[in-house]
Amino acid sequence: MDTTTATAPERTAAPAAKRLPLLDVLRGVAILGTLGTNVWIFTSAHGEAGPLLGYGITGGGPFGEVFELLANGKFLSMLTVLFGVGLAIQYRSAEKKGRRWPGRYHWRALFLFAEGTVHFVLLFAWDVLMGYAVTAITVAWLLKRSERAQRAVMWTALSLHLAIIALITAATALGPGNDPSRDAEVAALYADGSWLDQVRFRLDHALVFRIEPIITFPMLVFLFLVGVKLFRAGAFGTEDAGRRIRKRLMVWGLGLGLPLNIAVQFAPDDFLYAERYLVAPVVMLGYIGLTGFLVERLRRGPVMTALESLGRTALSGYILQNLLASVVCYGWGLGLAAQYGTQAWFAPALWLGISAFLLIGSRLWLRRFSSGPAEALQKAVLR
Repeated sequence: MDTTTATAPERTAAPAAKRLPLLDVLRGVAILGTLGTNVWIFTSAHGEAGPLLGYGITGGGPFGEVFELLANGKFLSMLTVLFGVGLAIQYRSAEKKGRRWPGRYHWRALFLFAEGTVHFVLLFAWDVLMGYAVTAITVAWLLKRSERAQRAVMWTALSLHLAIIALITAATALGPGNDPSRDAEVAALYADGSWLDQVRFRLDHALVFRIEPIITFPMLVFLFLVGVKLFRAGAFGTEDAGRRIRKRLMVWGLGLGLPLNIAVQFAPDDFLYAERYLVAPVVMLGYIGLTGFLVERLRRGPVMTALESLGRTALSGYILQNLLASVVCYGWGLGLAAQYGTQAWFAPALWLGISAFLLIGSRLWLRRFSSGPAEALQKAVLR
């Protein structure tokens, strides 16, 4: 995908026409891991507004601590890297077919932004698709530039991200402190409000709900480019070079990232942003290596097959998991969060139930269809 002015050598990357099974498994893992964080938002008394009111992302207690350690920020970062990998695959395909770049990819990114906007307004305030669409346009343009220019942007983005998170952490530590208190009006919105009430609430507070992709845009650019670099180096292939890369990712990502994560998790709440946006991406690289290690050594069975199926329908799975959680938790659906949201078992049980539904459902769906419904809609519109 690279020449001296556009792409770098691709000695070990797999042919564009072949799917890389590890990538599908990783996408499936990322979808379930993302739910492992979001499920705590759905089950909290203040729903999507909880993080804005000063409540933690997970609900505390032993289950919350475990989910925070294992999931918080890690799978958001993994999904970001995998979007970068997908962009690299699209670019290489366009290059091999002699198509102009970014060319039609602009329409793909624009459609993703539209999907994210609909998802944000109608369903989930912390949508990631809009941010990914904007980042994809930026990085797609960069792929036509020299390797040197890409490296410069990559490390500049990382430096800017580190500076932003450091400033936010310092401001949080030096500020008046965070003392969240129950907001009865917001709690009532999610316990008893209608679906249209929640839509209005998201639109009325659209800017603050969109703050995460705004402040983390440099991180998104960096991780997209990490995905591009890993794909070009053959990190997801079956060759020895790919295995060596994954082994290094596992050793360094987990060996360095997990101790840091444990340290910041039990540090004062002022380090929340450092945990989610600085340490989590390091652990994420270890997760990629660990997943590759397990895929190579475990016998292919129903679980791995289901993860591959979910990975092939990742966009549909991401939207569906938020729809299911909304129906189960909010007042316009079953309203179970108001009844059981304070119970320690509820969020883990909901995560397990939705995860099982996604894994089984995606497998059954692909027996009859070649792609997920959201993926099929995208293909039909862009065709």
